[in-house]
Amino acid sequence: MTPIDLRSDTVTQPSDAMRQAMFTAEVGDDVYGEDPTVNRLQDELAARLGKEAGLYMASGTMSNQVAINAHTHHGQEVICHRWNHVFNFEGGTAPAFSGVGFNLLDGEYGTITAEQVEETIRPVSYHYPQTALICLENTHNKAGGTIFPLEEIEKIHTVAETHGLPMHLDGARLFNAVVATGIGPADWAAAFDTVSICLSKGLGAPVGSVLIGSRDFIDQAVWVRKRFGGAMRQAGILAAAGLFALENNIDRLAEDHANARQLAESVNAMDGLNVDLNAVQTNILMINTAGTGLSEEEVRVRLEEHGVLVHAFGRDHLRAVTHLNVAADDISRAIEGFEKVTADIRSAGE
Repeated sequence: MTPIDLRSDTVTQPSDAMRQAMFTAEVGDDVYGEDPTVNRLQDELAARLGKEAGLYMASGTMSNQVAINAHTHHGQEVICHRWNHVFNFEGGTAPAFSGVGFNLLDGEYGTITAEQVEETIRPVSYHYPQTALICLENTHNKAGGTIFPLEEIEKIHTVAETHGLPMHLDGARLFNAVVATGIGPADWAAAFDTVSICLSKGLGAPVGSVLIGSRDFIDQAVWVRKRFGGAMRQAGILAAAGLFALENNIDRLAEDHANARQLAESVNAMDGLNVDLNAVQTNILMINTAGTGLSEEEVRVRLEEHGVLVHAFGRDHLRAVTHLNVAADDISRAIEGFEKVTADIRSAGE
């Protein structure tokens, strides 16, 4: 039987309809700005987020790092949460390629406050690195798909404006926040100078992210994308999948959220496993395995043996992510797999 793959929402397979859209896509040379499907995707996302322009990228990492590079200069500093993707999961690109450091803040569920940001902005002095950018993440991957409260984002924006600092949003899963809260994408994006949207996570496209911002900023980002090796040619074949995802796969994210909640509540009730249910706000759940007496990797392997694939996500934690290729019946099977593992562990300890 095919395993239930909950490692990430990046494992989705394009549907037949999405493949057909890719097959029939009108294409041109995107380096010349002549791919009509790429241009339509960029314009569509920019309009939805209330910005002037967009730039199609190969990945979320590229999109975030192009933004950081275009916003900063060597020797400057970026403020973000200690768990943010741009710091933890993007290969050290910001210091390696852009020569910038991070000033890391702590906060519950991946959030930080305006007061923290105000206190962290460096004084103007040759003794200190210059604060150049504030990066937030919404929804927050490492915190378990949590939503950054809009009210606090707006307060941070006020601080940023006072100090003349730009803000970038890693909005890889921003549409999960849109569906979970009913707050529109333009409202979420309003406080930010730039936003990165990933099409290959919950939205189910096979490839790509789009960086959104002002026309002037995107013109600058084109240069940076070229330096990062990100210029593509007939990329409309890929962009067509992104357009299909925007048109068909946003509202259905609510199903992923419901499935994540069902799985979280069931797993949390099992011996040795714990899920912070307050953190299960969208399609991700973090499972604490400390109570099993086994390492997270040992539990992961046992789950795989019972047909459930999850991701080992740091000491004593597993991550499970629901997505469009996981139906309600699959969640029931996954729960059965967890139950078998916990029963085996309990029996071994008796």
